[in-house]
Amino acid sequence: MGRLIVEQMVTADGFAAGPGGSLEHLVPPAEGGVDARQARMLEGCDAILLGRVTYEMFADYWPGQTPDDDWIAEPINRLPKHVISNVLAKAPWGDYASATVEHGEPRHTVRRLKEDYQGDIVLWGSLTLTGALLQARLIDQVRLRIVPVVIGEGLRLAPGLRDPRSLTLTEVDTFPTGHVTLVYDVV
Repeated sequence: MGRLIVEQMVTADGFAAGPGGSLEHLVPPAEGGVDARQARMLEGCDAILLGRVTYEMFADYWPGQTPDDDWIAEPINRLPKHVISNVLAKAPWGDYASATVEHGEPRHTVRRLKEDYQGDIVLWGSLTLTGALLQARLIDQVRLRIVPVVIGEGLRLAPGLRDPRSLTLTEVDTFPTGHVTLVYDVV
């Protein structure tokens, strides 16, 4: 049975996006090398899960990228992608295999995907979906990639989460730039 991992960049004051969804402050470290833990995490991934809005942002960018542009382009373009949406009819991915559009209740879809895949499934962005899946107790691990900036207000990681979820810290990785990656198992 697969695990669902949420990986999200957040500001030091805990925002996953600025007001109105702005991402301009969420910049990965430009120096300090490849995040070795992220590379290992992606090696264990069998699939990518996205909400509709994040899919549209990713599909506009990643299919045109190569490993020469960004090392993460290869696994993003290669791995099977599933898009939770009751609006989309199809989800093309440039010259690569299209993403599978998953209609219906996200909880049922995620339970099925966790049965279908033996490795990990990574969920990027998709804040509303993250909140719903945390609420449904379907997320196994949260990876927060902390960016050394404070913005004062914006969008939180898990809107709609009504019941607290306890996390157990399992890994910490720091970069010379001040970026920090915190990995938590969801209890």
